[in-house]
Amino acid sequence: MINFSKQHTLANSYTFKGKGLHTGLSVTMTIKPAKPNTGVLFHRVDLGPDAYINAVSDYVTTTSRGTTLEKGQVKISTLEHLMATLYGMHIDNVLVEIDAPEVPILDGSAKFFADAIAADGIVEQDAERKYLEIKENICFRDDATGSEIVILPYDSLAVNLMIDFNSKVLGNQYARFNQHVDFTKEIAPCRTFVFFHELEPLFKNNLIKGGDLDNAIIVVEHPVPQEELDRLAGIFNMQSLERAPEGYLNHLELRFSNECARHKLLDILGDFALIGAPIKGMIIGYKTGHRINTLMASKLREIVKKTI
Repeated sequence: MINFSKQHTLANSYTFKGKGLHTGLSVTMTIKPAKPNTGVLFHRVDLGPDAYINAVSDYVTTTSRGTTLEKGQVKISTLEHLMATLYGMHIDNVLVEIDAPEVPILDGSAKFFADAIAADGIVEQDAERKYLEIKENICFRDDATGSEIVILPYDSLAVNLMIDFNSKVLGNQYARFNQHVDFTKEIAPCRTFVFFHELEPLFKNNLIKGGDLDNAIIVVEHPVPQEELDRLAGIFNMQSLERAPEGYLNHLELRFSNECARHKLLDILGDFALIGAPIKGMIIGYKTGHRINTLMASKLREIVKKTI
């Protein structure tokens, strides 16, 4: 049983190699145990011995298709899946050594991170865990997108999230998380997703250079001419692609019927990890994304800096 009143770190160090989703750059990342009260600290080892940045919302710069932190020349992007793993598995103190500006996307989920850590367990530290306890309702709404987050007082962390993309394929999906949900088995394996019609604009905007069909669910809302699917197959060096009857490309099978909602929950955990302290509160999210997640995290971060 985890002692939620104490801080925790990793039992071992773990190295992950892959490519950045948007940069396409090869990256090696090692996560290591850290002393109490360190928090999550990134070290860009390719930039020298002093290239550190704390994983807090103070340094959020962009939230397009992922969350990016920047401090001077130090930049870390697409860190939300790693951060969600640490937050969801109650790990407070970690040193992350990375030799590129983007966390490896791996299979588009947090599965590899969580499985590695879960195999060894986590280590309790001789330091008290300092929580941000939500005392009153906090609401934030983005009128431009209709996104909304409400946080209510609660005795532990809980998340209830609904997605609505006006999609006949996805429908309205719901996901939840609390201390009784096994993050490693039920949330971590859930992969990122993208709509077929978004792929071309993303390529043109110099994004998803490292994207492939092994690290994303592709939602195909409407039938697509076979020549278009053949062209996409050529881009990704695949023999053929088809639109499955369920409305997804047939290159993979869903791990959960609501995998897309569970992935959005994964994202909100990763972005809320940037508050810099675990919270006791019930998060209710509707149509959430990195922008509204990090804006709310920044509001809570200001409370943390004043009270903890």
